[in-house]
Amino acid sequence: MDRKKELKQLFKETKVEAGIYQIKNQLNHKVFIASTRNLKTLKGKQFELSMGSSTNTELQEEWNQYGKEAFTFEVLEVLKPKETGYFDVKRELQKLEAAWLEKVKPYGDRGYNKEKAD
Repeated sequence: MDRKKELKQLFKETKVEAGIYQIKNQLNHKVFIASTRNLKTLKGKQFELSMGSSTNTELQEEWNQYGKEAFTFEVLEVLKPKETGYFDVKRELQKLEAAWLEKVKPYGDRGYNKEKAD
């Protein structure tokens, strides 16, 4: 098998993990909490901030002000899929994210998330 085919096969076999992550400003301790279907995309979030294209304006402004060295990226929880039966990843991620938002309350002076209106 040539190298390209090996890499394709390896990519297909690589387990994709969904979960909850946070981006934390180490200077003022504000956090942004979100979910993703693929935790490997966190490098993409960092790239997005580095390019100045984050849709979270407050987080982007502080990233620009303090620099990437002031921020850490951390996986808070990996979503554990059910072994049997139907498993709705999107819905389970939403529930998990809501639980973390309730626990941490990263709003206002504590974070970059916006409270959802009921």
